[in-house]
Amino acid sequence: MSCRAFYLSLLALSLTACGSVNNKQAQGSFEYQNKPESNDLVIPANLNKPQQAKDFFVTDKINHQGPIGEDMDIRAPSLVMPVAASSRVVEESGIAIIWFDKVIEDKDLLEFIERVVKEQLAEDKVTYNYIEEDTEVTLSKVIEGATSLKETSIKREGIKTAIIESDWYHSEVDAGWIFTDIQLSKSVRFRFQLLAKSHGRSVSLRVSLIDFLQTDDKGGSKTMDPIDKQRAEKAMLNELIAAVDYNYRVQQREDRLTRANQKLVTIGKNIEEEQAYVIEMGLEDLWGNMPLFFEKHGFTITDLNEDKKIYYVDFVKPETSVWDSIWGDDVPVIDVNDEGYQFVLAPVDDTNQKTTVTIYKADGEPLTLEALERIFPVIEKGLSFRDVF
Repeated sequence: MSCRAFYLSLLALSLTACGSVNNKQAQGSFEYQNKPESNDLVIPANLNKPQQAKDFFVTDKINHQGPIGEDMDIRAPSLVMPVAASSRVVEESGIAIIWFDKVIEDKDLLEFIERVVKEQLAEDKVTYNYIEEDTEVTLSKVIEGATSLKETSIKREGIKTAIIESDWYHSEVDAGWIFTDIQLSKSVRFRFQLLAKSHGRSVSLRVSLIDFLQTDDKGGSKTMDPIDKQRAEKAMLNELIAAVDYNYRVQQREDRLTRANQKLVTIGKNIEEEQAYVIEMGLEDLWGNMPLFFEKHGFTITDLNEDKKIYYVDFVKPETSVWDSIWGDDVPVIDVNDEGYQFVLAPVDDTNQKTTVTIYKADGEPLTLEALERIFPVIEKGLSFRDVF
């Protein structure tokens, strides 16, 4: 029991030591800042000045008012991470802004990004205010860093914006073990500015920290260090970029499932009011893919008429064995007689989005509705080309 208490004490001490480390500050001695500057070398008037190499010359024309020692922030600069598809950063820009280019064609990009911002705020359990919608503004004002609605009131035709302001994000640092006290309390509010170009295919998202409150043992403050402010803005922007990327993936998965479950083949009628299959595919595309269907389902092409879009085929029911089912090589068999058939393709209308496939027997009679329904499960899968594309 005493060993366990000893280990717990060591763990508590190590955590206390880690918590006291200031990641903004270099570790070690800062005695260098108290060292006096050496005097310039004085050359007597009767002597020649020695030759000096300038290979390692350091100019004195620097900012002498900058922080030194413990006051110097040594953290690496924060970066905007364009991990979402078709996202890009503004070069040479210190503000937290990113551009998204359209990825999902059937979605309004501005509305898509705006929804992601609102969902992220909801996930963070932070309320928000919708300040302004569809305001026409100049593109340059947003990029240069306009922070108020007044600054973004210059009109430019076709450009749309949406501005959202969050409520307070709160964070606290507790001190103590059994009895804890709040050692540090921070609260921040953000503004999210979205801007869509006139063509709607590019949208920028900019994050600005607009309010700050901090309370610690030294008192309260409403002023944030510029470096901390920039890091907070870019951290929030990176969180939103990751959320956009996740939503892209979710939407693309839903689109793939929709296409996979979509009924591409139905039973209908051709322009002659004969029973036929209706395929959700253009005439030329379906014509070019039909040989794949024939080869896999026991049909042999004997002739064709490309002008009238007719395939003349012979059908021989494929032979299957128990080994085919064991090895997974069995192919669904179309339940029709072994004879010659004609597959006649024709567009449904002028849009060329759908094609009818009418199957005629050797005597010129189209297959009946009962026959089409009987073989539909195999035909539907085959003419959807699900196992090919």
